[in-house]
Amino acid sequence: MNRTYKNGLLFTGLLIVATIVFACDIVFGNVRLPLSALWSDDVLYREIIYNFRLPKALTAVVTGAAISVAGLIMQTLFRNPLAGPYVLGVSSGASLGVAVYLLAGSLLPIAFVQSGWGLVISAVIGAVLVLLMVLGISFRVRQAVSLLIVGIMFGQIAGSLVTILQNNSNPDSLKLFVVWTFGSLSAVSWTYMQVLVPLVVLGLFLTFFIQKSLNGLLLGENYARGLGINIGRTRLLIIISVALLAGTTTAFTGPIAFIGMAVPHLVRGLFRTSDHRITIPGSILCGATLLLLCDLATQLPADGYTLPINAISALVGAPIIIWIILKNK
Repeated sequence: MNRTYKNGLLFTGLLIVATIVFACDIVFGNVRLPLSALWSDDVLYREIIYNFRLPKALTAVVTGAAISVAGLIMQTLFRNPLAGPYVLGVSSGASLGVAVYLLAGSLLPIAFVQSGWGLVISAVIGAVLVLLMVLGISFRVRQAVSLLIVGIMFGQIAGSLVTILQNNSNPDSLKLFVVWTFGSLSAVSWTYMQVLVPLVVLGLFLTFFIQKSLNGLLLGENYARGLGINIGRTRLLIIISVALLAGTTTAFTGPIAFIGMAVPHLVRGLFRTSDHRITIPGSILCGATLLLLCDLATQLPADGYTLPINAISALVGAPIIIWIILKNK
């Protein structure tokens, strides 16, 4: 069978599965809705779907796609199958920003603390500060592995500062911070969506723009230079893309574990190629579908109780990573 035709069938199948799972994520929840509710004129159904279920499902699609693509390009940059979207310290920086906001709120202006955007802005500031430092060092470091180590070290520093804040905070603030680290798709309203979606779309656009350079990096930086690829420029655009994709989604939903690390491997195995012209759109579809499935799984408990999204994503993603390690020996 022609490879192009086979890829077309796979993309069509993934799109159909994603559509079905998206509809299921809207129908199932604390209040079970009939399938007919999707096109019903009932006021109660419309309120539940439009103001609660639909924003949550769209957030799962956007977040799953964003962190999966971010994980893919991180694995390409570092040529490391276990690299993820947070290896440059994005998650740790966002956690530090949120920790300062929740655990040291008395140090911040009252208007900022009372703002509904306070949590998001704090996470964005924390993630951006860490990425700016990594970005500055990227101009002085030639090897991608060194940049990886720098990102991990910044993450450790941010984690240490978070621990200090936790040690000196009151129990109520500490509980709020711990709940944020669980991750949540239901906190993104239509107002937040107007900021989240354009930034993620911009990050995806940048990734598609550099897909030829990413394919060159698969062969190693020296070979890529021989092909005329500007390594410094490509690395800069990758870091900016990750800042937009992983940094923005982390700010709005909290850190989502393992999806960004596992999905690129699923896509490569499914399409049997590392060509970014295939793996980028494949990661978008697979990442969105997998996070929608994880969100569905959080609704399994009865009586209005839901599981943290991070607990489910780790249960799904961690076995995939273990399988990859065992397969590659």
